[in-house]
Amino acid sequence: MSVTIGALRESAPQETRVSVVPEVAEKLAKDGARVLIERGAGERARFPDALYKSVSWGACADEVLGAADVVLTVQPLSVAQIGQLKSAAVVIGFMQPHARVAEVRALQQHGVTSFAMELVPRISRAQSMDALSSQAAIAGYKAVLIAANELQKFLPMLTTAAGTIRPSQVLVIGAGVAGLQAIATARRLGAVVEAYDVRSATREQIKSLGAKFVDTGVSAEGAGGYARELTAQEKARQQEVLDSHIAAADAVVTTASVPGRPAPKIISRAALERMRPGSVVVDIAAEQGGNCELTRAGETIEHQGVRIVGALNLPAALAYNASEMYARNLYNFLRPALAKGELAIDWNDEVFAQSCLTRGGEIKHEPTLQALEGAR
Repeated sequence: MSVTIGALRESAPQETRVSVVPEVAEKLAKDGARVLIERGAGERARFPDALYKSVSWGACADEVLGAADVVLTVQPLSVAQIGQLKSAAVVIGFMQPHARVAEVRALQQHGVTSFAMELVPRISRAQSMDALSSQAAIAGYKAVLIAANELQKFLPMLTTAAGTIRPSQVLVIGAGVAGLQAIATARRLGAVVEAYDVRSATREQIKSLGAKFVDTGVSAEGAGGYARELTAQEKARQQEVLDSHIAAADAVVTTASVPGRPAPKIISRAALERMRPGSVVVDIAAEQGGNCELTRAGETIEHQGVRIVGALNLPAALAYNASEMYARNLYNFLRPALAKGELAIDWNDEVFAQSCLTRGGEIKHEPTLQALEGAR
């Protein structure tokens, strides 16, 4: 009997993405699966129901949850939704295990097999499944557009009859996927761009995009490619140099985050107060507490003339492309487990083994298990 793969209209506030787009629905159907989608699931991402072919429809979320063998999601299911799943159902999506204690316990107690897309291992074979990277690229792009919109200045240099307008200075903090996309976007818009990352190995990536690497004179390189703990003197020197670059910037985009932990505080109140009035900080890490001391998640505030944007869920602001990319990540993850329309998970496959959050009434992800046991 063919596996039934379900997708819902996301219920989280301001979530506009959808986990299955028409292109992926067609692929799943060709693989022999029955695709069951809640009516209107893709509307907010500009994928109306009429675009979906070869699918079955559920009138409401309850109908999909009660019939699906596999549920594909963007945001984690609620405790109530988990309770409506079939026995031994499989859920695949972002799970936020470090922040969703009640939901993880519900998955465990209901015997649900769940896979967290944020736990997919960073190996070559899994690059096409890397949803963190695909969505981070969108966040970095959108963050620069927000900065440009908030600034009361041009980003590029302009030569006009009224004189020459100097280009804006943009500083990007963090050179992961989001940071690199932010650098590339700011450069395309004509800004003069600097970037900083604690990992000196990112220097060449930053320079290849046309930005200047901020060298603090302190290296955090440690054994095995990991960053080492800096001394108090090194931290002070590093912060002093970085603060001077923050003060000179018209716009700062911060992207530094650590999965499962609060975002590191990089921009202090004192550093903000050295920035020129009219400057802008766009903090992508707002949801994890923010890289800026004054960031308020989901709000834009002003402090001594500097605007601080606590950006949340930026991928949802580009829901069409974000949904396309995310749905492809999910399909590439699930496809190896589909055999002639039936679900057959290879537990010897490191991708499935390492991304599994719960299975058979157990929490399989050790850090999450330890965190939950410590919270009792």
